[in-house]
Amino acid sequence: MKKADDQLLVIFGASGDLTGRKLLPSLFELHVRGLLPNRFCILGASRTNYSDEEYRTFERQHIIDEQKGKEYSEEQLDQFLDFVYYLSFDSNNTDEYYKLRERIELLQSKYQLPDKIIYYLATPPMMYEVIPRCLLESGLNASQSTDGWRRIIVEKPFGTSFESARALSEHLRHIFHEEEIYRIDHYLGKETVQNILVLRFSNGIFEPLWNRNYIESIEISATETLGVENRGKYYDSAGAMRDMIQNHLMQLMSFVAMESPAIFEPEPIRDEIVKVFRSLRPFKPKEIDTQIVRAQYKGYREEKNVAPDSTTETYVAMKFFIDNWRWSGVPFYFVTGKEMPEKKSEIVIHFKSTPHKLFVGQCSGGSCNKLTIRIQPDESISLKFGLKMPGAGFEVKQVGMDFRYDSLSKTYLPDAYERLLLDAMLGDSTLYARSDALETSWKFIDPILHHWKEEGEKNLFYYQPGENGPFQKIMLGMVEKPCSCKSK
Repeated sequence: MKKADDQLLVIFGASGDLTGRKLLPSLFELHVRGLLPNRFCILGASRTNYSDEEYRTFERQHIIDEQKGKEYSEEQLDQFLDFVYYLSFDSNNTDEYYKLRERIELLQSKYQLPDKIIYYLATPPMMYEVIPRCLLESGLNASQSTDGWRRIIVEKPFGTSFESARALSEHLRHIFHEEEIYRIDHYLGKETVQNILVLRFSNGIFEPLWNRNYIESIEISATETLGVENRGKYYDSAGAMRDMIQNHLMQLMSFVAMESPAIFEPEPIRDEIVKVFRSLRPFKPKEIDTQIVRAQYKGYREEKNVAPDSTTETYVAMKFFIDNWRWSGVPFYFVTGKEMPEKKSEIVIHFKSTPHKLFVGQCSGGSCNKLTIRIQPDESISLKFGLKMPGAGFEVKQVGMDFRYDSLSKTYLPDAYERLLLDAMLGDSTLYARSDALETSWKFIDPILHHWKEEGEKNLFYYQPGENGPFQKIMLGMVEKPCSCKSK
């Protein structure tokens, strides 16, 4: 694998939960596997008052906790923490950014680093405009070296509407070039998600069938058994549509639905993603109430930092269409919710039945031949089809072929953040969202959110925690016809 150029990583919000649980443990894993640049260091920046050593001690336990079950040595951990530094300063105040400049220059000199810097905004969304503006005003947004560069990684949410997303994109593009902006969605860092493209475009047994002629419907779901936990303040202003569908599920759908790029490079791939979003059929107001179910689990309004009269949805099931040559007439379904019976994220491709039933027990309908791509909790791919039962006659039984990633005992399965951080270091934006894709997806979602705001509590359903999604199968026509075949 190609090594990334020598560089410096600056993490804003370095004392926060995301840095401790995900970023530093993932960077440590890259260190253990020898994938970090030859000369590299990390500068954490936040308001909390730590010295370098105090910060290393603080984060050491986070890394150890996340490495359970993995092989590493104390020496490796010490080596990694040796190039982790910390700066306490007020990132809201441009006048304090001289401290950041001085520390960057000091580290670049100490490690003989080129002027190549990634800024990671592991901060609340309110800082996504503030920090870049301060970097611009302090002259830290661009390299003065001919071979230097700057990159900025921004966590979701990327706005809360089309207008806010466009405003944020325009703000960032005023400070950085589009190719320097990396909008991260950790779902796309999962190995199974990336394998959607390989499964489709490297296998002649799938790609010829991947269209309206052979596929009956496609279902993409992400459900959780937990409620909002301690995220009530954020979640009550976001809801399931903004939190899960507008980013995670839309991105998964684009990988499933996109056309093959001319070459496997970031921009051609992202061009195809935008084409999918532009082909989404807009909802008419009446269709929103008949093709989309929104619901809230009972007890949500008693959660911490949730409004007592909140109409925020914790569950969404929706049916929609992509109006293009490949997918015309094929229904797509999104399902996401909290307090569900099962935690899972998966894509199910329901293939059409054969035109004529010849055998006893032969199944019909989209439940018979289906390809399931499981993203979590157990990353796997399975295919369901009919075979003859042993013995006399030709009675059919449904069987499955399964592949699980954990069966590859000698193959390391990287965490999503490991892959995405390494890609950013390498300058590979394939798995990061581009501004036009982001804005186009918001154009599709915005009318739904506006309609719900006008409706208030009307057409908002309620469900008991632990129930399987309210009314989704009846109202969206997702009920699978009873199968006459014998299944294993």
